[in-house]
Amino acid sequence: MSHPTLPAQEFRFAMLSSGAPIAWTRSGRPDAPTLIKVAHWLTNVEYDLRSSIWRPWVERLSRSFRLVRYDERGCGLSGDDGRPRSLETWVEELEAVVDATSQPRVALLAVSGAAAAAMAYAQRHPDRVSHLVLLGGFLHGAMHRCSTDEDRAFLEAQWRLVELGWGRDDPAVREFFTSRFLPDAPAEVRAGMNEQQRRSCDGWRAAEIMRARAHLDVRRLAPKVRVPTLVLHCEGDRVTPVAHGHEIAAAIPGARFESLPTNNHVPVGDEPAFGRFCDAVVEFVCGAGDRPSLTPRERELAALVAQGLDNAQIGARLGVADKTVRNALSALYAKLGVDSRARAVARARDLGL
Repeated sequence: MSHPTLPAQEFRFAMLSSGAPIAWTRSGRPDAPTLIKVAHWLTNVEYDLRSSIWRPWVERLSRSFRLVRYDERGCGLSGDDGRPRSLETWVEELEAVVDATSQPRVALLAVSGAAAAAMAYAQRHPDRVSHLVLLGGFLHGAMHRCSTDEDRAFLEAQWRLVELGWGRDDPAVREFFTSRFLPDAPAEVRAGMNEQQRRSCDGWRAAEIMRARAHLDVRRLAPKVRVPTLVLHCEGDRVTPVAHGHEIAAAIPGARFESLPTNNHVPVGDEPAFGRFCDAVVEFVCGAGDRPSLTPRERELAALVAQGLDNAQIGARLGVADKTVRNALSALYAKLGVDSRARAVARARDLGL
């Protein structure tokens, strides 16, 4: 797959007490709120901009935030120190990155197994966290949900398969993992997920992280979180069923919950759930007060304006007359609070349209 020229990335390293370097980078608007995407091991901060999974996330969220991303120890560009993975090691990494940004307060976006570390950090450092967004997370890992020896044996078999087969040239093992996490993703994205696994870490580390995540339990910690929290969860998630999102939202005082219409573990690319996910994060962290309420047709029109299309091209796309386009644009400009085409383009792009 070809990509346009990739934006330059400046990598920095936050040092842990052990001396292990944690690679991090930031992109987006310097004047916008800082949003830290908490590491969840399937990352490589250098490769992510080429990834069919994470590139759309980086591009979209960078329009509205000063987006910070990092790799957990032993993954991507980060070093390792041999410490067993645990809630404490993951919180330590997040603490180091937050401190390295020099921002007094940040918003946290935690996906899947990273939710536990984000909740623990927010509970320990409520003065440093403005907002907490959790996607596809859980309060207790898979080992705590096993009811029989067969359930536990099945988990162990999966981890052993990853440990021995993840790094092989044959992608069959990685495809087994991908098919569970992204069952409805297009072939290109599934192939990207297979490659993402290889780029993130080796099979031994992957299995170690999976085991550690499966033993997490923050059920007693969650009620102590006292920062504004938004819980998002994909409706048909097979890896972490939506009931786990409900459990998080019920445990954290005042948390809001919203489901996303997809069967994938995380929203991808062009599916409607991805657009709603990004809008929800922006609205929650930045506030909806200065975001105009647009109809679906107005959002479509604004997107065409943001692409730089002229009236004739917009009319052709929408199947309407030039006069209809002019009238619709006048109404749109009023809602956006602008008085020119150039300002409408800037405003629409600023809103992520």
